[in-house]
Formats: sequence, C-alpha cells, structure tokens
Amino acid sequence: MNISDAAQDCGLPAKTIRYYEEIGLVRPGRRANGYRDYNEQDLHKLRFLQRSRGLGFSVEDCRTLLSLYEDHNRASADVRQIAKAHLDDIDRKIAELKSLQTTLRHLVHQCHGDDRPDCPIIEDLARQDH
Repeated sequence: MNISDAAQDCGLPAKTIRYYEEIGLVRPGRRANGYRDYNEQDLHKLRFLQRSRGLGFSVEDCRTLLSLYEDHNRASADVRQIAKAHLDDIDRKIAELKSLQTTLRHLVHQCHGDDRPDCPIIEDLARQDH
C-alpha cells in the first residue's frame, strides 16, 4: 500500500507518516521503484500511534509504548507507569488552566467594557508584582 492509501486508512497526514518513518517509529518496506510499501502491520502501528498521540502522549512515550506493545513479555506495570505519569501531567495542566480561568473570569467581570480608558485587565497585565 502506498503512503496516500496508508494515510487515508489510518487517519494520519502523509507528512506525519513520513515523520514517523524519519524518527524510526515505523519502517515500511520499499518497492523496486523506491516507493514506500505499507503492509497491515505498518498500518496497525500507525493506528496505534494515531490513537496514542490523540490521547496526548509524547512522541517518546509513543516510542516506548510501541516497544512495549511489541514485547509480549512486557509487564503491564511498565505501561501503567507511563500512562499514570501522563495522567498526572494532564491533571497538573488542568489545575493550571482552572487557575487561569478563575483569574481571567475575575478580570473580565471587573472590566466595564465601555468607552472609558481605565481597564482592570490592562492594569493587571501591566503589574510588575506577578
């Protein structure tokens, strides 16, 4: 299967697939003319990567997860550790976003949004004691 068909099959842009090949996540075969030739195993790996990236795992985490997927002697604890670390990172980011939301909501509420030049949002952004 050529790269455009593989891209359509697994829902990834061809550019992303080329990148995954460049960094060694997938290694499709080559035809006599030098074109990439994706088999079912390659497509399965690409779908695995697409789902992993969709869940927000880093490329390096995806590399490790793919390696663990291919290792039938893996310990599920290793997979869980990676997923737990990622979940902890997501929880931290959510807490940061909620804090930003609270601050910005307060500032928007304080701003009259009229024709006057005074604006609590601008004043807060200009403060030096953050």
